[in-house]
Amino acid sequence: MSTRNSSIVSTLPRTVWQQGALSSGADQVVTECAVALVYNGISHVVMMATPVDLEDFALGFSLSEGILRSSNQLLDFKAVATQDGIELSLSISAESFSLLKKRRRNLVGRTGCGLCGAESLAQAITEPHKVTSQVAIPHSSVQQAILALEDTQNLQKVTGAAHAAAWCDGEGNIVLLREDVGRHNALDKLLGAYYRAGYSVPGISKPGSSDEGFLLVTSRASYEMVAKAASANIGILVAFSGPTSLAIDLANSCDLTLIGFARPGRHVVYTRPERLTSE
Repeated sequence: MSTRNSSIVSTLPRTVWQQGALSSGADQVVTECAVALVYNGISHVVMMATPVDLEDFALGFSLSEGILRSSNQLLDFKAVATQDGIELSLSISAESFSLLKKRRRNLVGRTGCGLCGAESLAQAITEPHKVTSQVAIPHSSVQQAILALEDTQNLQKVTGAAHAAAWCDGEGNIVLLREDVGRHNALDKLLGAYYRAGYSVPGISKPGSSDEGFLLVTSRASYEMVAKAASANIGILVAFSGPTSLAIDLANSCDLTLIGFARPGRHVVYTRPERLTSE
């Protein structure tokens, strides 16, 4: 099946109440379905996701979760539609699979807390990756990206129910964007797409590199969003909503610049402000 052209929007009936009057019609509704990631024939996790850009999702999830250390360790990929959802079958290197089996845990999904299925506190709150990126951008670039994002969110325009993750260059131009019903999924899709498009994902394709750019997400800045950004050595994460206390703690620990409440004309820097410069 095509992971780019799947049915991601459905037209469904609805009734609207407005100022005491009822009207009938139809809405464009984003698709959400169960997506299982299966490594070398062993089911690892089931996510609720939008069935588009699934190869990007599979690669990005595998890299950000540390299952793969390089895209070269993904040997083959196949998406198969079933009665219950979509199965993403990944063939990975023997080394990666051996490590996965050692730390494998039974996850139900990560669209909520992001830690479901962890068997202990030590397993849930892991040691953060240190960010070594030397990126520095002006505050105006953050604002440029905030203003540009709405026009690039095609799925959100139609359904009003999709998160986005965007990679922006040093001037605030949106280079690449992915959407999904889940904020974590959107970020994983973006990381996978960025690598597959031939860009250098800092810390994954070229460890220690300092690619000029930053990450923009249409969600709160949770612990896991910070952890995923840090795993790719991304120096700056900008979120539309506020951060959690744990996200701020993690950003401080791993030297990531965390920005929240990104709005036209205003954004709030919580950690490592030295990466933001004046004009």
